[in-house]
Amino acid sequence: MKFSTLSAVLIALALGSAAKAQTAFILRPAATASVTTIAARHNLAVVRPLDTADSVYLVTGSASVTVAQVESDVSSDTDVTDIEPDQPTAVPELTQSTGVILDQLPPPTATTYAGASVLASYLAQPAAQIVNLWTAQSAFHVTGAGTVAVIDTGVDPTSTVLAPSLVSGYDFIHNTPGMASDWSELGPNAQSALQASNPSPASKSDIALLNQSTGVILDQSTGVILDQSTGVILDGQIPAEFGHGTMVAGVIHLVAPTAKIMPLKAFTAAGTAQLSDILRAIYYAADHGAQIINMSFTLLQPSEELNDAVQYAHNAGSICIAAAGNSGAAQVPNPANLDKVMGIASTSLQDTVSKFTNYGDGVFLGAPGENIITTYPGNNYAQVSGTSFSTPFVAGATALLYQLLAQTDFGNMKDNLSHAVSVSDLIGNGRLDINRALQAAADASSSDN
Repeated sequence: MKFSTLSAVLIALALGSAAKAQTAFILRPAATASVTTIAARHNLAVVRPLDTADSVYLVTGSASVTVAQVESDVSSDTDVTDIEPDQPTAVPELTQSTGVILDQLPPPTATTYAGASVLASYLAQPAAQIVNLWTAQSAFHVTGAGTVAVIDTGVDPTSTVLAPSLVSGYDFIHNTPGMASDWSELGPNAQSALQASNPSPASKSDIALLNQSTGVILDQSTGVILDQSTGVILDGQIPAEFGHGTMVAGVIHLVAPTAKIMPLKAFTAAGTAQLSDILRAIYYAADHGAQIINMSFTLLQPSEELNDAVQYAHNAGSICIAAAGNSGAAQVPNPANLDKVMGIASTSLQDTVSKFTNYGDGVFLGAPGENIITTYPGNNYAQVSGTSFSTPFVAGATALLYQLLAQTDFGNMKDNLSHAVSVSDLIGNGRLDINRALQAAADASSSDN
């Protein structure tokens, strides 16, 4: 899949910002070493610890010293275990339609799901049928348990669909605890436009609220979406990546409506992030009891510190699940290709490998990632495509398994989920089949007894 113009501009902006911010580093002192001593020795400034154990830190170096020189000098220090540049990243590019494609669906009607009124097409969408969601829920009497941490852009805390499932999280962009929100960087006019719509699930006209004429697509005459002095999205403009976390959370809720969702905002509303905030979010999720961590993003460069954070979460009992990426390449980036992560590719509604998905080594499983109907801020709905939305299908399935098994052993979860439908040897164990996974878990449990 090709980048949209907007996505390309956003990533260009992120990379441009990164070029100015390359004096930021992630530093891990040796076990008995003092970070303040190391910082003084190398003319570094300590910004903050990135974990509760104070074992890894965000530091900055002098703007007059090159990144390579800082790395060389500090890495040779015997009191330093590791140093690497903080790096920018962005949520994988996606395609999004809130009007054109949804208008081609059957006439919208409302139904009830987990006590909330929802768009009927949200439940009746083909992807749910393909993964045997309804058969699995009915046969095994499960609707999800535990907490799924969603490291993303935040969620819409006012969503009538998601609100009953949400638990307190953290906004690492603004360093505030609580209900990390998708809304926090939107200007008041853009917020009002979304909130005022307040659509009923059966309102097609309100579902079509967002289109090219209302600012989803970047104004090509300006070429700018962020106010560079404040980092605030210019009023009235809504980037294509806005609502990414709400859309991811909507898929988790579809699969496991009684699982809890912990929003951890490490990405701006425009879908950009720094690795340091992602690390903070992973440590936070592990330390605050998240059984599952959904990571619908990819890094531009591999990171040893990301691997260390994932290992920490694994040791704490968290199951990490990540998007394989949308470059259509036989190369899967971090975090999906890490040893203690389930990397998820995308399949189509025709049960083929999506043309845009990354594939090969690092992919554990595939799941539907095309034309997925999910929640969108302002009690709207969107139809989206990308491995970002394949990943929460597997996260939700893991929450169903957690309810059935009452444990989150990584190897056991992988064994059960690997009971999938063979689609292609390019996507690991095949395409997710939730009923098969639950049946495998039930069979194993019976044989153990």
